[in-house]
Amino acid sequence: MSRAFDRLGRLQQAVMEAVWELGEATVQQVRDRLGGEKTHAYTTILSVLQKLEAAGWIEHREAGRAYVYRSVRSRHEEGKHTLRKLLERMFAGDRLLLFENLLDDDLSPEELDALKKMIDKRRRAKRG
Repeated sequence: MSRAFDRLGRLQQAVMEAVWELGEATVQQVRDRLGGEKTHAYTTILSVLQKLEAAGWIEHREAGRAYVYRSVRSRHEEGKHTLRKLLERMFAGDRLLLFENLLDDDLSPEELDALKKMIDKRRRAKRG
């Protein structure tokens, strides 16, 4: 299994989202987050968690008779990692080309304002 989030299956992505939202979770807590017994069997969620652990996405600790799972990297860290890979693969490392494509994606005035604030904040932080 590859370490790219977009290469995970739909259920694997949903399980990772649940683990990120919960911080750490047992199989039952992940299952409940995904809709409980109406959606997936306990053993299905357990199997997905075990596969994600084998692939290096999560790790576990023992808590009595249960395992408690947590992500190896935060959603933010994983997002940065995935974005770096996308930047290299699709834009040959050209950050400005990536931003140009984002800006061409018909951002709302609110999104443009938020982006400007992020850039201004980063610029102030770099100055000192």
